[in-house]
Amino acid sequence: MTYTRPPEFDPGPMPGKAALRELVRRYLRAYGPATPQHFAQWLAAPGGWAVALFTELAEAGEVEEVAFEGAAAWVVAGDTEFPVGPARGVRLLPYFDAYAIAAQPRESLFPGAAYRRALAGGQAGNYPVLLVDGVVAGVWHQRRRGRRTTVTVEPIGRRLSARQERELGEQVERVGEVLEAKAELVVGEVTVGPHA
Repeated sequence: MTYTRPPEFDPGPMPGKAALRELVRRYLRAYGPATPQHFAQWLAAPGGWAVALFTELAEAGEVEEVAFEGAAAWVVAGDTEFPVGPARGVRLLPYFDAYAIAAQPRESLFPGAAYRRALAGGQAGNYPVLLVDGVVAGVWHQRRRGRRTTVTVEPIGRRLSARQERELGEQVERVGEVLEAKAELVVGEVTVGPHA
């Protein structure tokens, strides 16, 4: 995967405080509701600094506190419409997918055994992950041979329902389409190491 700057993007000069406020707004739109501690972890910044920043932005009316899963979290002011009910569906996320890397709290995204298996030494992104109903439920790997690719999916700590197995099959077909290859699904242990 290659990350590039879009050619039409020109942020222009932006004063430091304005740039920092914009960074918080974009972070919260992508990963909110979130806490100052989540933001600090994502940015590798001091937690106290993030708390002070969020307090300043709240006083300015730029962010607001909401209750999220029984705890206080923050969103961009006015961005308080949330989907009704939990996320549903099966997805195969690639290496270093932004959702798997930055979503917090990490223990909720990688529950139980998924935390140990899918996080290589605590580092998200080193394994592509199976996402079931919004949480990591396994790891996967694809191996290409000519015009064929084998997608091995290792569910962690659960059996997939018939609906989930069907959706997984559709995801594997999509991998084949992207690779312009005939895809085969194998449910079993992923034997390659992280970032293989």
